[in-house]
Amino acid sequence: MTPAAAFWDRIADKYARRPVRDVDAYERTLARTRSHLAPDDTVLEIGCGTGTTALKLADAVGAITASDISGRMIEIAEGKARAAGAGNVRFLRSPADGPGIGGQSYDAVLAFNLLHLLEDLPGALERIHGLVKPGGVFVSKTVCIKGAPLWMRALIKPLQLVGIAPYVRSMAVAELDAAIEAAGFRIIETGVFPASPPARFVVAKRP
Repeated sequence: MTPAAAFWDRIADKYARRPVRDVDAYERTLARTRSHLAPDDTVLEIGCGTGTTALKLADAVGAITASDISGRMIEIAEGKARAAGAGNVRFLRSPADGPGIGGQSYDAVLAFNLLHLLEDLPGALERIHGLVKPGGVFVSKTVCIKGAPLWMRALIKPLQLVGIAPYVRSMAVAELDAAIEAAGFRIIETGVFPASPPARFVVAKRP
């Protein structure tokens, strides 16, 4: 088990009980994402956590495969799916480059609150590009910590040292957009919600 998987396994139950911090921003994210999905789409969500977003979007698409590096997160997500009777959502434990999500392509790939947690961002984006069908979309929302207040940025390292914060990539909004474009995507929609710390919403099309 990787250190990242162990970290998210350890906090999964607490994470599942935590309410959404900014309901308005979350609902706006869902609405804008829905506008780029179609009823017959096949969708992949990478870093799905406990499955809330995948289950909320399930009625808008044909099928969703939702993956996460944490086995405990997936256990919780599967319990939610059974309770909701969601027959078109499949959960699996897998990193972004795992075998469970390879071998096919998707109309849309989603990654919410994930990209800033990846140590190899260029490699991950290259992999994601290969998972999106030509003409399909990559929809992401990413905390860009360089735009956060200084006191917030200063807290990250001490929290990491005591094991209560994961790896966090320090980048600005412009750096994130440039990385997505460098992977071969064309950005067609952006937003920032919430504004602090800035969470960059990006819809990018694979030509």
